Amino acid sequence: MAVPEIAVVPRPVSLVPSPEAPFVVAPDTPLLVDPRPELITVAVLAADLLGRVIGDAIEVRYGDDGSDGAIRLRLTEALPGGDEAYRLVVGPGRVLVEARTATGLVHGVVTLRQLVRHAPDGTVSVPAVRIEDVPRYAWRGLSLDVARHFFGLDDLKLVVGLLAHYKLNVLHLHLTDDQGWRLEMPSRPLLTARSSGTAVGGGPGGFLTTAQFAELVTYAHTRGVTVVPEIDVPGHVNAALHAYGALTPSGEPTEPYTGIEVGFSRLHADVPATGPFLADVLGDVAALTPGDYLHIGGDEALELTPTEYARLVTLASDAVRAYGKQVVGWQEIAHAPVTPGTVVQYWDDREGARADRDAVVAAARAGARVLMSPGNRTYLDMVYDSSTPLGQDWAGAIELRDAYEWEPSTLVPGLPTDAVVGVEAAIWTETIATLPELTQMLLPRLAAVAEVAWTQPERRDWPGFRARVAGQAAFWDRLGLSWYPSPQVDWRR
Repeated sequence: MAVPEIAVVPRPVSLVPSPEAPFVVAPDTPLLVDPRPELITVAVLAADLLGRVIGDAIEVRYGDDGSDGAIRLRLTEALPGGDEAYRLVVGPGRVLVEARTATGLVHGVVTLRQLVRHAPDGTVSVPAVRIEDVPRYAWRGLSLDVARHFFGLDDLKLVVGLLAHYKLNVLHLHLTDDQGWRLEMPSRPLLTARSSGTAVGGGPGGFLTTAQFAELVTYAHTRGVTVVPEIDVPGHVNAALHAYGALTPSGEPTEPYTGIEVGFSRLHADVPATGPFLADVLGDVAALTPGDYLHIGGDEALELTPTEYARLVTLASDAVRAYGKQVVGWQEIAHAPVTPGTVVQYWDDREGARADRDAVVAAARAGARVLMSPGNRTYLDMVYDSSTPLGQDWAGAIELRDAYEWEPSTLVPGLPTDAVVGVEAAIWTETIATLPELTQMLLPRLAAVAEVAWTQPERRDWPGFRARVAGQAAFWDRLGLSWYPSPQVDWRR
């Protein structure tokens, strides 16, 4: 029997097709897991994910009598690799997904989901294969701006599903900016009462309640995704200044802002309300966030002197650490005192940001970790080309190949290779107001960034990715998603 072509995105560490017959999924194919509490959620999720793509409900059974015709999920300590490693073995008799953790099992299930095939006669099957896989980087994310234009809980859940499908494990939410405040704060209720109803261009705005945020965090965690909230300070704060005039030197609130300029708003270190505001708001967010990280922004505070900027970043960082979280901030925070373990997010690779680049290298040598988000490769709100109706172009056009062909470990000269914690795409929403617009800009480039983050460089090549990503079009179409048919790929729909 000929060995079939098997395409998985992102590309696994090892994929060995077998000449054996495929596994045929029948209407009564069960999903088997051990009767352990930590596996119940995984089993229900796996049955839902596979059932949707197969077109039949899948029954979850607890236990395994060893009979053929089943999909088996199993935890094992014997599997090499870290907590996200998994093994997928498909034969004519059964499917076996093994991992060290529930998150690893989810990765194995989404790989299995990509392998499902539908024959013209209605037969559903999975080709025989053995896959061993583990990610390159621990942090593989997407930063989504919900401040310029708001995206609600249902939209965010869809984005989480896309992240999980491509084994991205961080949803970084940019929750606050000049145009709006998007998360309910128990200690400062006016932030959403006064500053959530605006958006770029006069859009309707909106915000997440604490209950909705908790629901999102749980939904994401089940799918192996951690939510990292960002409260952007000490710049990008007009929404806060509009809600609380005590944060301004005059004591008067600012006017709402619905434009797209940056750098004009700021906190003031000597205003008495600033310290308590940072402590209370960051404390609220820390209490809502079970994950280890809290993002303090720190970018484009153009009206601050270096000394006052450092004071304010230190105030925010101290508050984050006091609540037991690790600090994350954009590359500018490297100019302030940075403690070991802080994650510095590198975004501006333009020549004018040379001082930032040098500061990031110095911070990394002092123990900081660096998250790679270069604007000219990973900012997915950039236009695809000059004819793209959506997006910006300050970082240049980013076609699919541009998002794929770059190497995180060598991007910044002098940066220690082991300082790179991961890769994160970003999408800013000055020009993006609806879910179809959002997915149009994410897809297919999100899949490219995911492979950069997951797959070792020696396993990556553009011709291979181009061939494998072509088959993802059918999946996006099945979900009813808007996406960009890049002319660089011969899409299979």
